[in-house]
Amino acid sequence: MPKNLPLSALGIMLFCNVAWAMNVVVSKIAVSTLGLPPLFYTVLRSVMVLVVLFPLLRTIPARLPMVLLIGFAITGGSFGMQFVGLQTASPSAVGIVNLAGAPLTVLFAIIFLGEEVRWRRGIGMALALGGVGLAIGAPSGSSDPVGLGFAFVGVLVGAFASVFVKRLEIGAVALQAWAAVASLAVMLPASLALETGQIAAVEAAPLAVAGCVVFAGLVVSVGAHSAYFRLFQMHDANLIVPLTLLTPLLTIAFGTWLTGDEIGWPLIVGGGLAIIGVAIIVIRPSRNIFKPLLVRPRL
Repeated sequence: MPKNLPLSALGIMLFCNVAWAMNVVVSKIAVSTLGLPPLFYTVLRSVMVLVVLFPLLRTIPARLPMVLLIGFAITGGSFGMQFVGLQTASPSAVGIVNLAGAPLTVLFAIIFLGEEVRWRRGIGMALALGGVGLAIGAPSGSSDPVGLGFAFVGVLVGAFASVFVKRLEIGAVALQAWAAVASLAVMLPASLALETGQIAAVEAAPLAVAGCVVFAGLVVSVGAHSAYFRLFQMHDANLIVPLTLLTPLLTIAFGTWLTGDEIGWPLIVGGGLAIIGVAIIVIRPSRNIFKPLLVRPRL
């Protein structure tokens, strides 16, 4: 593998970071401005992914029930909670909360996989979780602590499941296809049982809804994530993963620009601490963790 990233790889990573950051803002617009029920939005996103990746379902993977369970957790289950949170929380704050995925993944790896953590990564975990806690607990006119709590639960679910991805005998893109199947099977009944106004929200702004769904399902889940995992086949993970730390910074920038997020000092300080902590975590070696999902725990 090359020891340095070529400009083409850096360009791909810039695209991925922009797509991931915009996805948080677009999701906020979908469930808040357009009024799409969050679980129903998860269903629509899963349908889009399934339509594009349907040919990958021809091959049945080993341990299919485990693939479906883990796939659902790192996609529909995790995203569903984040979309619920985005109804009342700002994209900027949710972007910072998402940084909790890295320390939580390491924590679960310690518990379930016997991952060894020395003092440097321990400090990184403390900084990351402390920074996220500061961002969640700080009073803000644009973020409800309950909404951020739902977003944190989504990160928790995704981090727990991502610990076990390395044990699956399936490629990352194929996992997305099966995850879409699982998410659709769970979230469609859940939306029908728990939510109302799905059709009315679509009829009120069909083009805007379609744009959000296409962006989330096609550009982000299929395009950005496929490109991201493709880079891991050609380059060292230690060169790729740290670049994903641009995502929360872009999320704050896009949130301030597009949804009018209020950025106070607690969010800035908490976000800064979290980014430093995650940076320490991702540059340290790991025996058990699938590094591509360390910072991006959901597909």
